[in-house]
Amino acid sequence: MTNRVRCRPVNGKGQAVAVRRTLSLGLMVTSIALGSALASTAVAAAVPPPPPNPSDAELDSGRAAAQDKAGQVGKLTNQLAEAESTLMQLQGEVEAKLEEANKALVDLRSAEDAAARAKSDADAARRESDGAGQVVTDARKQLDDFAAGSYKQGTTIGSITAYIGAKSPEDLLARAQLLNAVSGSELDALDRMERARTGKANADSRSRAALNVANQKQADAEQAKHTADEATARAQQAQRDQLARSHDLQATRADYERQLDEAQANVGGLENQRARYQQWLADKKREDEENARRAASGHPVAPAAGRARAVIERALSQLGVEYAWGGGDEDGPTRGIRDGGVADSYGDYAKIGFDCSGLMIYAFAGVGVDLPHYSGYQATSGRQVPLSQMAPGDLLFWSTDGLIHHVALYIGDGQMVEAPYSGSHVRIAPVRYGGIVSYATRVL
Repeated sequence: MTNRVRCRPVNGKGQAVAVRRTLSLGLMVTSIALGSALASTAVAAAVPPPPPNPSDAELDSGRAAAQDKAGQVGKLTNQLAEAESTLMQLQGEVEAKLEEANKALVDLRSAEDAAARAKSDADAARRESDGAGQVVTDARKQLDDFAAGSYKQGTTIGSITAYIGAKSPEDLLARAQLLNAVSGSELDALDRMERARTGKANADSRSRAALNVANQKQADAEQAKHTADEATARAQQAQRDQLARSHDLQATRADYERQLDEAQANVGGLENQRARYQQWLADKKREDEENARRAASGHPVAPAAGRARAVIERALSQLGVEYAWGGGDEDGPTRGIRDGGVADSYGDYAKIGFDCSGLMIYAFAGVGVDLPHYSGYQATSGRQVPLSQMAPGDLLFWSTDGLIHHVALYIGDGQMVEAPYSGSHVRIAPVRYGGIVSYATRVL
């Protein structure tokens, strides 16, 4: 899931259509019905009437005011599209930084384990070295006791008292041989123990060196984790700032659209506005009745046949459901989960809804396909076809620095259905080509 994915911008074609409809009608209402029933209806709401019999100057002034408001709406629409495009890029950066932070955490744990093992090895080597030293000390004491008062040269020793006590030349010779053998054996054993202790000391030194290396790696891993966390926090703050800007632009555009409606109502007059509004109500009623009839009969219109059509209809049945990071399964919307950042600031963990991959899970579950709750894995859940060959029912993906972080369902006619980002809801939007992956995944 990415998640955690918050997507958006409107493409150039969509902006132009929006501005033209705003200029001509004042209030844009787009109703998308898929397949042969595709239709678009737009009307303006009724407002108080202008003074009767306006003069040409008044009409020209009203038209100029309406044109100016329409220009402002178009400008704000473009700014909003750019802001939302930036928001999508920032979202990708946030998710990439989160992945870096996760990697740093894994590396830190590995470094901590290595340091613990190196410390244990160093402690064991030190204990062995201390034990070997004690053995040498004991052996030396025994040898010192044996050689007390004796003459020492090379690896042989002779005890004067032992020679003095001899009763004959043969006895003297035997005692000398015995002393030579014993002293040589003791000194050789002592030499071996000294070498053993030296070996243990070297092993201890190597273990301590390994411990120092492990500790340094642990320190480096901790610094990398700290750096990754700081980068993630900065990216999340930038995303929050951009999201606030998008909301401000949406509010400003809504205000100008209201002013545009008022200006157009002033030009058109109350009767014209009332007639257009009544016509819209009639058209909308017929549309609602037709949609309800098709839904009740189990045959809603979709731009695809068979299983692809069923997947699209199931996704479209969730239009308007809140975005909740980590939310959604094969049975429908579920409570979101915490992400430690933007999603938490919007309270996604307390909302019932979908994230991008959760919506795909629900859509495809209707035809018995089980998708994983991660957009990266969903990208490999079917046959990948060139983007130019995408068909209704295909999955579309977006990535940043090679890391897939968002998925949407193509429904035909350049449109897609998606759960875009925290603070929004499931919606239909034009396909965005900025950051889009070069292939579509055909699951069915």
